[in-house]
Amino acid sequence: MRKIVSTLILTILTVSLMAQCNLSGTVTDENNQPLPGANIYFPETQRGAVTDQSGRFQLKKLPCGKQLITISFLGYKTAIKNIILTKGNNQLAVQLKPVAIQGEEVVVSGNFTGSQHVNTVEISTLKSKNLLQKASPSFLDALTSLPGVDLISKGPGIGTPVIRGLSTNNILLLNNGIPMQNFQFSENHPYIVDDAGLGHIEVLKGPASLLYGSGAVGGIINLIPEPPLPDGEIKGNVLMKYFSNTQGIKSVMSLRGTQHKWVWGIYGNINSNKDYHDGAGDQIKNSRFLTRSFKANIGLLKKIGTFRLFSEYSNYHLGLTVPPSINLVKDNKRSPTCWYQDLNNLLIHSQNKLFIGKYKTSIDLAWQQNRRKLHTDQTKPVFTTVDMLLKTLNYSTKTTFPINNLTISTGIQGFWQNNKNFDAPDHVIPDATINEVSFYALLKYQKNKLNIENGLRYSHHTVDVPIQSNQNPGNPSFPLNKKFDNFSFSSGVTYQLSNTLLIRANLASAFRTPNLAELTQNGIHGTRYEVGDPNLKSQQNLEIDLGVHLHTIHTTFDLSGFYNTIQNYIYLSPTNDTTSSGLPVYRYTQENAFLYGGEAQLHIHPHPWHWLHFLSTWQYTVGRKKNKQEYLPFIPAQKIKMEVKFEKKKWKKFKNSFLLFGTNFVFKQDKVSYFEKPTAGYTLINLAMGTTVYIGKQEISLIFSGNNLSNKIYQDHLSTLKPLNINNMGRNISVSLKIPLDFR
Repeated sequence: MRKIVSTLILTILTVSLMAQCNLSGTVTDENNQPLPGANIYFPETQRGAVTDQSGRFQLKKLPCGKQLITISFLGYKTAIKNIILTKGNNQLAVQLKPVAIQGEEVVVSGNFTGSQHVNTVEISTLKSKNLLQKASPSFLDALTSLPGVDLISKGPGIGTPVIRGLSTNNILLLNNGIPMQNFQFSENHPYIVDDAGLGHIEVLKGPASLLYGSGAVGGIINLIPEPPLPDGEIKGNVLMKYFSNTQGIKSVMSLRGTQHKWVWGIYGNINSNKDYHDGAGDQIKNSRFLTRSFKANIGLLKKIGTFRLFSEYSNYHLGLTVPPSINLVKDNKRSPTCWYQDLNNLLIHSQNKLFIGKYKTSIDLAWQQNRRKLHTDQTKPVFTTVDMLLKTLNYSTKTTFPINNLTISTGIQGFWQNNKNFDAPDHVIPDATINEVSFYALLKYQKNKLNIENGLRYSHHTVDVPIQSNQNPGNPSFPLNKKFDNFSFSSGVTYQLSNTLLIRANLASAFRTPNLAELTQNGIHGTRYEVGDPNLKSQQNLEIDLGVHLHTIHTTFDLSGFYNTIQNYIYLSPTNDTTSSGLPVYRYTQENAFLYGGEAQLHIHPHPWHWLHFLSTWQYTVGRKKNKQEYLPFIPAQKIKMEVKFEKKKWKKFKNSFLLFGTNFVFKQDKVSYFEKPTAGYTLINLAMGTTVYIGKQEISLIFSGNNLSNKIYQDHLSTLKPLNINNMGRNISVSLKIPLDFR
């Protein structure tokens, strides 16, 4: 039997290797004029090429069968096609049409890799070049430019994303498809990620447990690395960025290349900031932070598949603005010396894809080590009060194959996780081992203007907490052995009413198992005493999403609405009790809840003023408990954002010049939970401008950005410094200098 299986596998591989498929072709405009420098890219195989001066391109030794290809050129509508590659030489001629506004893009975070318009769930994208136009020291703050996305912050160094009113364990942040494990049970525990080597960000709004498992109740944020370069190219970047408010300095260096199907890249990032100042000029003590990271990747792109290995190591020192540190800090240095989080994170990710006939199989393995320390007052007997190590092994395999108008995908996904406490006295969460394994199946039917997607997932989740060596007296949760079985599903449809108008609808259910803190906590966490409940049940939600999308040459318009009902919603609630030392006692509890709201975005590029853009976005979210009709905490305020952008592709020695003027109107938030206070509305004025010049043959990009130009004194409703009556950041001017390097 073993010989038969081995022979069968060898035969399949031999046939696949013999079936060599090549592709060549031309890219022209509507007048059949060649477009030199157009990008041809296969998102699934990560192979690409650039057209020559005649608009021609050629790619050899590609996988045969149905393949997704994108052809893009600045100022033209991106062509997204499914083509059939047969054995031998294949030809492709593409005419691109001019477009004033960037059209649809290929996204990988949905049920299937494909264009944004085909996906039955709404996926927004944010390119890395847009991050440079933001003056915030944290690149995650740029996510708030997308409607429906916000940030819970404790100063500029600590931020937790929010999608449609849900955060922490109710959303997932993915690093190249791998869910990050950063002890995210608290809004003050940030994700350890940065933008070095980042290509773009994809945000899926709505339940995504079907693809990503527990925690994707509100949606996911996926950080996608930049794609490999065409064969024979080596490029790099040097980026320097300065922030006036924090006297921050950010430095990023990168070098990457592709030679003979081998791809590689190395990246380094340092971000150093002093304490920030509010609109009144007051120093917000101990809001300083210092972050450092190093990344490297290597891979092989072959016809039979792609095999890539990613690794990164990060070290973060994040100051904590808490009452003890406010009294202790007397200086304004770059690195915190008391009351700060000392975070180390290691991620190794093996990403592999196999193409055998019409079957496409992906196999992902990832190892994460996150060590979290809390350093407090050096004058006290114990300086390091928390020291935990969270180790996580993620695994995933997925096979996709087409049958006529159907595409079927099945997969297995899961993780093993272990938390260990060291000698520090405070064990915020206990030593424990967690396992989850899931099985899922997806089906997509696509014909003409109709696209239907359906899927089902089953997950088995276990939590094992042994008796602890330093168990807190009276803790009812040890030992603990819990099992959770959960189902999730998704059913969606997209219909194209015309070439410019489409509608989408999606009904989905997601789940979230109680995390370790919610089940077991019984001790001091920050400035309060938190108590878990070992009898908590899994959260299960049901959300309906409706949306309409209009796209013309000079206008895009998106409107979406959602209603999300959550059974057994888990939250941390204050009580009337206090400890003997006077700390307030908070308990984890659960009850049914619901959220509803919507977003809209209008982008106008009026004809014939091709140098002018108008962009306006709106978002509105309400979250309430069902039984008591009380509002949920950390629900963002209603917002309207407006931007006017002037741009010039070429003027004398300058190219890609722009001037952007923006205004954020944030409304009063008085729909608050009973332990929150209402937040007054405010208006912020922002500005950005930049250009690219050549000094000799060297290209240099320069960008000036300004946030809160009027130096407004305000408090954001999602700021965890608001209870201390601390204001948000005042005026901040940033200067970015980027020097691209080309060694081709």
